[in-house]
Amino acid sequence: MNAPLSDVRILEMEGIGPVPWAGMMLQGMGAKVTRVMRPAPADMGIARQQQFELQNHGKQLVHADLKTEAGRDIVLKLLASSDILLEGMRPGVMERLGLGPGICHAHNPSLVYGRMTGWGQSGPLAQTVGHDINYIATSGVLHAIGRADGVPTVPLNLIGDFGAGGMLLIAGVLAALTRARGTGQGCVVDAAMVDGALAMLAPILGRWQAGQWRDQRESNLFDGGAHFYTTYATADSKAVAVGAIEPRFYAALLRGLGLSEAGLPAQHEQSAWPAMRQRLAALFAMHDQAHWCRVFEGTEACVSPVLSLAELPEHPHFQARANFGERDGVLHVRPAPRFSEASWM
Repeated sequence: MNAPLSDVRILEMEGIGPVPWAGMMLQGMGAKVTRVMRPAPADMGIARQQQFELQNHGKQLVHADLKTEAGRDIVLKLLASSDILLEGMRPGVMERLGLGPGICHAHNPSLVYGRMTGWGQSGPLAQTVGHDINYIATSGVLHAIGRADGVPTVPLNLIGDFGAGGMLLIAGVLAALTRARGTGQGCVVDAAMVDGALAMLAPILGRWQAGQWRDQRESNLFDGGAHFYTTYATADSKAVAVGAIEPRFYAALLRGLGLSEAGLPAQHEQSAWPAMRQRLAALFAMHDQAHWCRVFEGTEACVSPVLSLAELPEHPHFQARANFGERDGVLHVRPAPRFSEASWM
């Protein structure tokens, strides 16, 4: 069976963060991705050997100096047979290079022109530099993450770059591609990380307006405030994650810890959450992570080990699903989502 995007050709302008990641995801769905490399690499000054740039593996590489007429001609020739162009430059840069949407659509009217930025193509912050942390800070997401008695915790660059950025870009270009193939008319997709972050925040905004979410860290159901939805240290300096929200899951959690609901505060009595969290923390600290995995295995307590990067390839679930594979001595992650009968590696 051909992968769903086996007939899709993507031209990816070299960049960092969400654009190459989006190209990787689309390639995993079968798209043929050509990456246009600039003379000076976009590496933020942190050079790495190319075999460890997992998001670039398998892409066709073309070198072009976009500041020259020859370089622009290379791109224009490639996009004539491309379905999607992905770029993550600051607004106006592609136009100054002579590769803006107007010129590109003149060469290929059905082209989907995907633009990835932090702030969007318009607005007072459009030309402001930034990274993931800046976009999720301004969108309100960062404020909600971390301990109540400190500053917000940096949640890697997964939210802005990849969740609110790359995923939004993927959804946008695939939606536009569906229309382009039906009408022959391409369009520009303006994917901004702040827009994506706000969209991801919508359920929390709803809870807040309903009076069910406090605008204070570690005092709500999903921010570590609840003793039944948080992490706990174990005796071996590792940790477990607990997500026992539903009543029967919570009951299973208490049973595994040797506690009875009788005499305990009601599960959703928020004033009791801090004391209950301390009580559960003391219990989890009595044994190592492996002990708690054995205790809760096969139960509905929603208790999971917090795995390190080194532990991932050896986990039985990931081994059973073949989530990891090796190419030239480098560990790679299987493309997601999966499609029936499709192969990888």
